[in-house]
Amino acid sequence: MIRVLIVDDSRLMRSMIRQALSSCPDIDVVAEAPDPHSARQLIKDLNPDVLTLDVEMPGMDGITFLQKIMDLRPMPVIMVSTLTDQGTDTAIAAMELGAVDAVPKPGGNLSLPGFGRLLADRIRMAAKASVRRQAAPPPQPQAGVLPKVDVIAIGASTGGVSAIGAVLQHIPPDAPPVVIVQHMPEAYTGRFADRLDKQLRVHVSEAQDGETLRPGTVRIAPGGAHLRFRKTEAGLRTRLEQSAPVSGHCPSVDVMFHALAETGVKCRAALLTGMGRDGADGLLRLYRAGHTCLVQDKASCVVFGMPRVAIELGAASEILPLDHLGARLFTKSQDRARHTARAS
Repeated sequence: MIRVLIVDDSRLMRSMIRQALSSCPDIDVVAEAPDPHSARQLIKDLNPDVLTLDVEMPGMDGITFLQKIMDLRPMPVIMVSTLTDQGTDTAIAAMELGAVDAVPKPGGNLSLPGFGRLLADRIRMAAKASVRRQAAPPPQPQAGVLPKVDVIAIGASTGGVSAIGAVLQHIPPDAPPVVIVQHMPEAYTGRFADRLDKQLRVHVSEAQDGETLRPGTVRIAPGGAHLRFRKTEAGLRTRLEQSAPVSGHCPSVDVMFHALAETGVKCRAALLTGMGRDGADGLLRLYRAGHTCLVQDKASCVVFGMPRVAIELGAASEILPLDHLGARLFTKSQDRARHTARAS
């Protein structure tokens, strides 16, 4: 049984969440809190498995409370947000701080039953997440120089917002073009790109259909569209495809990795934290084609699902903690380098 604490200043919203979860035999709402101060005591008394947290509350807002939780008592947290620009921005900021996921409040195209199913799925996923304060590992000697590449590809799911942010802190201004698939609803991907664009030394945006990838840019697959590519004389060109989910997702990491393999361009790929197996098969294809494939290690993953499957398939050139993966992904290149698996 997954024990859940609901934190929301709206009595109506707390009631809606409880009602939405009432039909789930494996989920027990142990208490409700109207504000962070009440929630803090309930966390101490009840030790819930998962916390649902309203993004915007009077007094101590959800972000401030989340920071305190992650500092003092790390636990799986799901943010519940409105689909306004402010609500979406705050939800993404929360995931950067360590929230496992964010779920939009019911309304518009999301009915209460649909909200209930979505939230229940996220709660089950969050209950399996590993949330902890990360101590920086000791420095490790840098491995061999990696081959020169035309593009760098990153795939992630649960826990990926903060992981991608950490990895991209290492990107130099002259880096090869970077393409990313992060499992995220359509309303969130653009705001995620905007936040990264303000934080980094390169230009970050949602991928547009038919644009040619350039060095010093990062493109994030928009929610609801697969990211594919076409090789042209001018360079690698994006192709967005709105079609059925692959590996349970749209956009799919597998689709992006397979598409890169089909172009024949030189690629370096990374598969980060996430539940399930999306990206593992595509990464194996890239690995077998001679590309460098980095995989996040178990200890630093929020959910060791996608990376675990990739490692089991033998798709990892190197297995690295998150703290080292970014520096390795953007390491200086040379035309010839090793292609040997190494676990760290």
